[in-house]
Amino acid sequence: ANDGFTCMASPEIEFYLFERGRELTDLVPTDNGGYFDQATHDTAPLFRRKAMLALESLGIATEFSHHETAPGQQEIDLRHADVLTMADNIMTFRHVIKQVATNSNVRATFMPKPFEHLPGSGMHTHLSLFEGQSNAFHDPDDEFSLSQTGRQFIAGILEHSTEMSAIVNQWTNSYKRLMFGNEAPGAATWGVSNRSALVRVPTYRLTKEESRRAEIRSIDASMNPYLGYAVLLAAGLRGIREGYELDDPAEDDVHQLTRRERRAMGYKDLPTSLDQALREFEKSEFMAEVLGEHVFEFFLRSKWDEWHHYQSQITTFELRNNLNF
Repeated sequence: ANDGFTCMASPEIEFYLFERGRELTDLVPTDNGGYFDQATHDTAPLFRRKAMLALESLGIATEFSHHETAPGQQEIDLRHADVLTMADNIMTFRHVIKQVATNSNVRATFMPKPFEHLPGSGMHTHLSLFEGQSNAFHDPDDEFSLSQTGRQFIAGILEHSTEMSAIVNQWTNSYKRLMFGNEAPGAATWGVSNRSALVRVPTYRLTKEESRRAEIRSIDASMNPYLGYAVLLAAGLRGIREGYELDDPAEDDVHQLTRRERRAMGYKDLPTSLDQALREFEKSEFMAEVLGEHVFEFFLRSKWDEWHHYQSQITTFELRNNLNF
């Protein structure tokens, strides 16, 4: 607001539904649907309808819903709102989904990657800045209809992506999605309609300047929206204030590139574990400044404890592969 902007956000929230009454080691999706499956008598579309009606009754506007790529995986998109209102809406959304699931005798989870061989659940979020009624990301004379402000905002997010990874991907499980999930970014890149990039600039719709926006694709469905949107917005604003330069967009499928190829092209890899992410976060004066010293220190202690508990486990993988030595 001090810089004359209002930030608008619109998330695409993915989650899984699976059968109740089973052991956590025996998760069974509620359906066998695929992407945009519209089976009218299936559990999934009926669930989404109930959930959207419940959300609308609470004043939370929904935009779209559909079945995602994996069995049992759903997506509901929330209509854009100012970023603080949207953070509130996401917290309410999660509670509502869990309650509707309980009433429907199924179980819902926003865990980033609950199944080893199925895609993870993201929360791709579309962000834009407005100056009054005018979209600050729009420039009709640019080849991508993207303004200098929009370019600098994206550059800020890419520049600070590794140090804020621990916030937008806050669980040990989050990095299973980033490393092994479909359409989950592994490097700090941007692209026009490139779903393998960390920041995607959707195809521009003529005469709809309010629709020019940046889609942040690294976020997973379990992110704390208050902390996550705070660091994303701060990084973008720093890019604007300090005039960051945005490199050319990635046109390749970044998922298909090797690490050596990504580095040769100048792409910066994202952390591949909570351990790596916390090390980047810990040495960031910028993150401490954005979150405040109290939140910064508390978050860091809490997450290091979580990582150490995770490390101390003896897993089935280790027993299977090392017990006979």
